Amino acid sequence: MASDKVSIHGAWASRWVFILAATGSAVGLGNIWKFPYMTGVYGGGAFVVMYLFCIALVGVPIMLAETMIGRRGRQSPVNAMKSLAIEAGASKHWSLAALMGMVAALLILSFYSVVAGWSLDYIIGMGRGDFTGISADGAGAAFGGLTSDPWRLTLWHSLFMLVTGFVIAKGVVAGLERSLRIMMPLLFVLLLVLLGYSFTTGHFREGFDFLFHFDPSKVQDGILAAMGHAFFTLSVGVGSIMVYGAYMPKKASIGATVLTVGLLDTLVALTAGLALFPIVFAAGLEPGGGPGLMFVTLPIAFGNIAFGQVMGLVFFVLVAVAAWSSSISMLEPAVAYFVEKTGRSRAQVTAALALLCWLVGMGTVLSFNLWAEAKFFVFAEDGFHLLQWGAEGGKTFFDSIDYFTSRILLPLGGLSFALFAGWVLSRDAVREELSIRSPLLFNLALWLIRIVAPIGVLIVFIAELSK
Repeated sequence: MASDKVSIHGAWASRWVFILAATGSAVGLGNIWKFPYMTGVYGGGAFVVMYLFCIALVGVPIMLAETMIGRRGRQSPVNAMKSLAIEAGASKHWSLAALMGMVAALLILSFYSVVAGWSLDYIIGMGRGDFTGISADGAGAAFGGLTSDPWRLTLWHSLFMLVTGFVIAKGVVAGLERSLRIMMPLLFVLLLVLLGYSFTTGHFREGFDFLFHFDPSKVQDGILAAMGHAFFTLSVGVGSIMVYGAYMPKKASIGATVLTVGLLDTLVALTAGLALFPIVFAAGLEPGGGPGLMFVTLPIAFGNIAFGQVMGLVFFVLVAVAAWSSSISMLEPAVAYFVEKTGRSRAQVTAALALLCWLVGMGTVLSFNLWAEAKFFVFAEDGFHLLQWGAEGGKTFFDSIDYFTSRILLPLGGLSFALFAGWVLSRDAVREELSIRSPLLFNLALWLIRIVAPIGVLIVFIAELSK
């Protein structure tokens, strides 16, 4: 039976390792610079309730689908979907969905590595005391100085890609599992240290109220934001969860495990908000989101409060660890596939793919400086231009890759995985993998995977394209 297969790449020691791995994949930069601010803006506690509702209807069902496909196939996402489709009497071309996700993961990693590399630069800066007493103009200039320097960006991009490839090359047990057993507890400890410090700022109540004030009047504006983040935050749509599912113990409960990951991801994001916004308020600054929060606002805050240098160092180590745990999950699906396809060693395949991502990532590095005027997909009065230098419209190389992956490939991948698990796999296969004894709960889970989650992803897809 398909469920009796064993992955050639190895296996997690327990379901808790899968939880660490999947949580590490899900917890990334968005948990720190996007979700907390989004919560404060869109109604606080009311937004959290709506977000959890969206997680249950969209994020968790797709994560269930990916984990189920991965564990039943016990191969890389591409080969798992191909073999399971043939086994079910369906077209082997379903594997193209996994191939699309694999490409998306590599493209995302190419620019994620660049952005994550910024945190490495800030670790050094915080350690040297560069931000002590810094002004708003000084913090903005420091960030601008980093992004405008292609050599510094290349250095940190290269280092981050190197450490990511190192973990993957060591294998599932010696590399991924061993690293995650260190990385994830470290991430939680660092987050708790920051949370403990935020209690001492005298502004914890202000930060708490910003995050959890209950304002239903703002919820309507945040519905699409909640649904979109519920989809994007769990790292679904690219095959990362699927390949991690391939290493999951057979007897582990997929449902309970996936729910745990969803709750942990949300808990980390909310804790990050509780840890950071009191610090922002303590420095007399306005809360914000995005890279500006992480690389401008927070350095100002850390530079102008007691023990800020130490806490700033803790924060940027936290950011680097969160980014690292996410990046390894982006590389693993492709490495697993090409090891199966070519028979080459993991080290050789990892080196080749990491180099490829590094090269593509150089386009992102240059998008912030030397290629800042290079605009792609320009719609001008004289027609469409694939590339035009100095155009007012269009997108930089970085923006183009980000748009193509996050707004097109990821939603299509998530939609395809849900449809495959819901409609191509047999009910018996789904029942065997989910191990849900209650007919009512099983039918509910299947209904969410088959109908509700795909509709939710389509809504996100249309909303993203219309931006």
